[in-house]
Amino acid sequence: MIKPTVGRVVWFWTKKPVDEHQQPQAAIVAHVWGDRCVNLAIFDPNGNAIPHPPTSVRLVQEGDELPAEGQYATWMPYQIGQSKAQQAK
Repeated sequence: MIKPTVGRVVWFWTKKPVDEHQQPQAAIVAHVWGDRCVNLAIFDPNGNAIPHPPTSVRLVQEGDELPAEGQYATWMPYQIGQSKAQQAK
């Protein structure tokens, strides 16, 4: 499990990925409620900050099941790889 901290970058999903072409939105952790709940600053595909982003967003950790519906955030594959590399040391 990766501990969320303020300033970390995550991927924000508005729905469960339907196909490999769907892309997440970039987001920065603005507040940490717990290991699986964060507030985010979210950016649209043009790099503009989305006004009034949702709060208390579910942060799906590796091994967690993706929610059937609703918004959520995930770590980027690079971050998961770095976490595993650190744990292997």
